[in-house]
Amino acid sequence: MSLKITNLTKTYSNGVKALDSINLEIGNGMFGLLGPNGAGKSSLMRTIATIQSPDSGSIVFNDIDVLNDNQGLRKVLGYLPQEFGVYPNMSAEDLLLYFAELKAISNASDRKKIVNEVLEITNLSEVRNKSVSGYSGGMKQRFGIAQLLLNNPQLIIVDEPTAGLDPAERHRFLNVLREIGTNHTVIFSTHIVDDVRELCNEIAIMNGGKVLHRGSTRNSQEHLEGRIWTRIIERAEFDSYQSKYNIISSNYNQDNTLNIRVLSDEQPELSFVSARPILEDTYFVALKNDRA
Repeated sequence: MSLKITNLTKTYSNGVKALDSINLEIGNGMFGLLGPNGAGKSSLMRTIATIQSPDSGSIVFNDIDVLNDNQGLRKVLGYLPQEFGVYPNMSAEDLLLYFAELKAISNASDRKKIVNEVLEITNLSEVRNKSVSGYSGGMKQRFGIAQLLLNNPQLIIVDEPTAGLDPAERHRFLNVLREIGTNHTVIFSTHIVDDVRELCNEIAIMNGGKVLHRGSTRNSQEHLEGRIWTRIIERAEFDSYQSKYNIISSNYNQDNTLNIRVLSDEQPELSFVSARPILEDTYFVALKNDRA
């Protein structure tokens, strides 16, 4: 399976260029789309999902010309937006049976079978008779995955799915995505680097409607090998160090000192030690270079 996006552009009526000549090719498995809020990720997801039209460009999924055959894509698409509505006072099982009928699964026994399967996959079997309106945030997100799996989609899009989830709910949700990601093309859009590092082998980093970086998670870190340096400084020293070195990130320690990470081809000074690159480094370097 392959999704090919070529020269995709979109400018909104307020003048914001949401998509700026996007070119991406995405294969089978979990693909992470990283970027801060406002980077253009949701605009790209909505365009792929045929919810909005671009100004120019093309999208092809397998043999489907998406922009000229919206219905063709929708038959093989599963989409979980940032927010989705649920019907109150209906159990998860009844609601999924209803959605299955809407998705043209006409045989009652077939509907029952697929609903049982998706409830099992999303770990909701034990709460199948509970009203979805009473679900926690993480359970509602897993229910969202359950409903999109009803038509056995080939392409799955999930947009910022873990935002607002507590750590336990996030862990359960990521486990569900990990399971379905082996047999589908899944685009996982998020601003949370940890989620992508846990799930995805391939990534793209977006900002300002542009793709700043594209590669495997492994290669994305390896290209910074020997160029990341770290040291602990006092909080009051930060401005001084920032003026002298290319600080890409900093984190507070319990004693209120700062652990800074610096990008440099050579050791900045003897007090710095070499650090193994992590995915956050690639992310922050890409964003910083874009702002330069």
